[in-house]
Amino acid sequence: MTGLRVSPVQLDEPGLPPAVTSPAAIALHDVTRQFGRGKRLFTAVSQLNLEVARGQVFGLLGPNGSGKTTTINMISGLIPPTSGTVMVLGMKVEARRTRRAVRQLLGTVPQETALYNELTAQANMAFHADLYRVPRQEKAERIAMLLRLVSLADRADSRVKTFSGGMKRRLAIARALLHNPEVITLDEPTLGVDVHARAAIWGYIRDLRDRGKTVLLTTNQLEEAQELCDQLAIIDHGELVAGGTPAMLRRSYGATVVSLHVQIMAPTVTLDHALEQLHRLGGVIGVVAKPAADASHVLEVSTQEHAEIADIIAVAARWCVIADVAVHEASLGEAFLSLTGRELRD
Repeated sequence: MTGLRVSPVQLDEPGLPPAVTSPAAIALHDVTRQFGRGKRLFTAVSQLNLEVARGQVFGLLGPNGSGKTTTINMISGLIPPTSGTVMVLGMKVEARRTRRAVRQLLGTVPQETALYNELTAQANMAFHADLYRVPRQEKAERIAMLLRLVSLADRADSRVKTFSGGMKRRLAIARALLHNPEVITLDEPTLGVDVHARAAIWGYIRDLRDRGKTVLLTTNQLEEAQELCDQLAIIDHGELVAGGTPAMLRRSYGATVVSLHVQIMAPTVTLDHALEQLHRLGGVIGVVAKPAADASHVLEVSTQEHAEIADIIAVAARWCVIADVAVHEASLGEAFLSLTGRELRD
């Protein structure tokens, strides 16, 4: 399957190499990453093509072991691809002449927050600021502003080892934003945090998008993907299996279920007449009849995007008296399971 494509956008950031243009904030072209050798050779990512448009939140979904973290690590420059090209804002991540420029444009929050537990929040931020050459005259102001943003200003002088998991995630996000990157990668940003911390992190991500930043996140939480992401890519066994907006994926790969509470219209009519006609409707992928009270039945009609609910009701009404209609919209979770299967993954 080919990668997701976007329209070209002209870059205008000062200080970038001349004549650099890119249609995407992040672009992966035929990227493969293998580990080991010989009989132990393992392909974590295979011929992956992805393009992430600037100024959006892009979600990378997949079961455990699907290649999400490996992909993030290649984009972040932590590991090189075995083959293919990884680009950030038109520059090759691994190229020697652009490596430093890419790092300045990229902020990363890994799955493991990698904070220095014996240092204070302030000291962690200061160390990162020096590492990324934040101007000395701006350093203190940026640190103070970002600690306020993540509601940790009152804990600036506390050692990180005293922080909760949610506080550490918030500090890691603040640290990644210190050098004002254009592209931010977040690997499972709300993993292991409570509801309040999750809501706060979601707020930061939305704010980044509103400010024109590009955010690429991996998540196993489909609610998170639904709420935050403009575009999604689902990968499995290191390969891209589907991509698009959350709504498009729900419609294309999940089933909407129309439940009709009915009674047979006349003794000479059987339920089979209604079931046969419903099966013939375009977009209907399944019909199940379940007995209910008072000799009535519930017809559950599973449909795809192009099925018309009005047609389903009209056909059923020819053979049955309809007492009630309920519609269960397709969910992102159903689409995900349809694409990746239902077996447990380690």
